Amino acid sequence: MSVVNMQAHEQHVPMTVDDLERLPDDGRRYELVDGRLDVSPAPVSIHSLVESRLCGYLNFVVAPDGYLAMQGAGINFNANRTHHSIPDVVVLNETDFEQPYLTRPPLLAIEVVSPESIIRDHHTKRREYAEFGIQAYWIVTPDDEKPGILEFRLEDGEYREVQQVIGEDIFATDFPFPVKLVPYWLLAKGPWRERIGGEGA
Repeated sequence: MSVVNMQAHEQHVPMTVDDLERLPDDGRRYELVDGRLDVSPAPVSIHSLVESRLCGYLNFVVAPDGYLAMQGAGINFNANRTHHSIPDVVVLNETDFEQPYLTRPPLLAIEVVSPESIIRDHHTKRREYAEFGIQAYWIVTPDDEKPGILEFRLEDGEYREVQQVIGEDIFATDFPFPVKLVPYWLLAKGPWRERIGGEGA
């Protein structure tokens, strides 16, 4: 998603998550980076399609009991609540679920990239999520011709690239639990429920 960066107040007073509660519920995503407001437009339909298929597949097909996949979950990164991010999808232990926002690192964060968010997803959020201690990070590219999944794992405080899978090849990982996934079926028309896990692919 494209991001517009706005400074908090004319006096540059850092915003907190309390300020987010006063913003309009207009479909956009409001995040905080060191007290600065980042505003992302509502996701386009292909972005939402990929998010919903990922969540449905993870929650109802492959996740063991005790795990939860969520779309649009806000995370407070620091105690003074001036750093707040909303990954497209997160996977966490059910015992780590909190309201109104998460404050502990989920096991996995997933971003569905758009042309406007390439730098943010591949660099800024990659650094933020690693510093926060999120053990795995996936970047999903919903390209019609070459959809792909890029997987990172946290190692010594930084993300190490594990694999990149494109098209109809099978993405297979064992964290946070065993998953097999075909990138093509995250957005293709047809029997995606039967094919997304690699059966007959």
